[in-house]
Amino acid sequence: MSEAVREVKSVCVYCGSQDGRDPAHAVAARAMGDALVDRGMRLIYGGGGIGMMGQIADQVLARGGEVIGVIPESLMRAEVAHAGVTKMHVTKGMHERKALMADLSDAFVAMPGGLGTLEELFETWTWAQLQYHDKPMGLLNVKGYFDGLLQWLDQGAADGYVRPPHLGMLQVGTDPVALLAELAPLPRV
Repeated sequence: MSEAVREVKSVCVYCGSQDGRDPAHAVAARAMGDALVDRGMRLIYGGGGIGMMGQIADQVLARGGEVIGVIPESLMRAEVAHAGVTKMHVTKGMHERKALMADLSDAFVAMPGGLGTLEELFETWTWAQLQYHDKPMGLLNVKGYFDGLLQWLDQGAADGYVRPPHLGMLQVGTDPVALLAELAPLPRV
């Protein structure tokens, strides 16, 4: 008997509100946008029009895809909310933002970003560990950006703080197309 394939229509992408110094990160954000549109998936993201967030949203929109932003009132100006998204949800605060992003999403991908990106990834991952959700999660490791983090996680497992099955909940890849295929395999015909 074959295992049922989870339908993934909406992917939450966590990424930076800054562009970063390496242009490869922006290229990867646009490539992830292309991969989402090519798979017919909608983007759920933090609602910003700048940085990596703006790059991926602009690419999905340019290709005719659907973009759902979720941004707290307090960050409307700080992150310069994207004016062209398909739908923008404005929340009272960060907790409501993260919960709504998770509710709207069928899968999660983290890309290069800062503390907020890491916090979102780890909170979502912890929710999976605690069985609050069973949605697939991925990490797009652009040009080794997350290599140090992955080494730290392996050390945490070696030291008995992170269980190997929990490490296995996070799919790691370097190519957006391949990572999405890992998170949401197409049904076999």
